[in-house]
Amino acid sequence: MNVPGGSIRASKDKIMTWMPVEWARRVHAPETTSLPSEVPASLRIAGNILRAVFIVCLLAITARVSMPQSETIWTVYDTPGDLIRMFLGLAVCVGIVIQFFKAPKDAHAYRTWLYFGLAAVPFAAVCLFAIW
Repeated sequence: MNVPGGSIRASKDKIMTWMPVEWARRVHAPETTSLPSEVPASLRIAGNILRAVFIVCLLAITARVSMPQSETIWTVYDTPGDLIRMFLGLAVCVGIVIQFFKAPKDAHAYRTWLYFGLAAVPFAAVCLFAIW
């Protein structure tokens, strides 16, 4: 079998163990660290809007689901399940709010939020409408 290095391997058992490890060293990956000023304005605006809408929908869904099943929030102490649900929901909401204030750092992150947001925002909006 001819391999890129020019050598021929005659043994069948050695053919299966050969891997082109040196190919990874030859190919240079594109630079993924770009400055925020290099991100096009339209990509930055669209990515931020979709990201914000998705995170707000996720926050509203989490807050609604974690509310106690009783009539008011002051009756949360009646059942331990409601109390645990409320504290877990509060912790998740704090984590979501922290993520809301962490901005994407490069063009790839904005592009990811753009593509993800186009699919996730309608789904999150439907879920929010369904549970409300």
